[in-house]
Amino acid sequence: MEAMILSGGRGTRLRPITDSIPKPLIPVNNIPLIDWSIKYLKKYGITDIILCNGYRSKQIERHLKSKNNFGCKIQYSIEKTPLGTAGAIKKALKKISGKSFIVINGDIITNLNLKKITNKPNCIAAIELRTKFGTMKINKNKIVRFNEKTDVENIWMNPGIYHLDASIGKILPRKGSLEGLIFPKLVKKNLLSTIKFKNVLWHSIDSHKDIEICSNDMKSKKYSKYFKK
Repeated sequence: MEAMILSGGRGTRLRPITDSIPKPLIPVNNIPLIDWSIKYLKKYGITDIILCNGYRSKQIERHLKSKNNFGCKIQYSIEKTPLGTAGAIKKALKKISGKSFIVINGDIITNLNLKKITNKPNCIAAIELRTKFGTMKINKNKIVRFNEKTDVENIWMNPGIYHLDASIGKILPRKGSLEGLIFPKLVKKNLLSTIKFKNVLWHSIDSHKDIEICSNDMKSKKYSKYFKK
């Protein structure tokens, strides 16, 4: 199995850090995001990896060379201008040799069991939505309970982890969104399936606050065993 890591964004909401380093090199618990991504894939036996890079790509390459690529075969697909998720995958597909491949967003940290989505192509992971805000239970206009940052039961979100058939390249645009343009087309044709995951750690690192929250969760008693350095 081969994998792509989508890691070409500028990370503007993480300035001023990203003025000098690309988002994949932002440390979470003193380890860069890209290291966590590669360790995650390697845990499930995936060592053929394509990085879809853009902003400050050379810095990422130098960093990974200093780590001997973590014993993985790493190739690079470089965007000179932003292509969107669909465009990035289309450009990188020429480096894929198998019939299907894994795609993960390069700004996420998770302990989701990747093996569960590898049995069937055109399958995406789904996790229960977790609110960033406290919720309230209301009965007849009276507040009866506050819930802080809880999972919203049976409301499922896309965590940015996919197993795709290589033939998807035929319908990918040169520039555009996989989630906004392509997935709706596959849904209409009944060609997209999912695997649901409950009680998993998942964070998307989009702000300085996200780094803090993710770091604390990774070090917690519940999840620390999944993130040994």
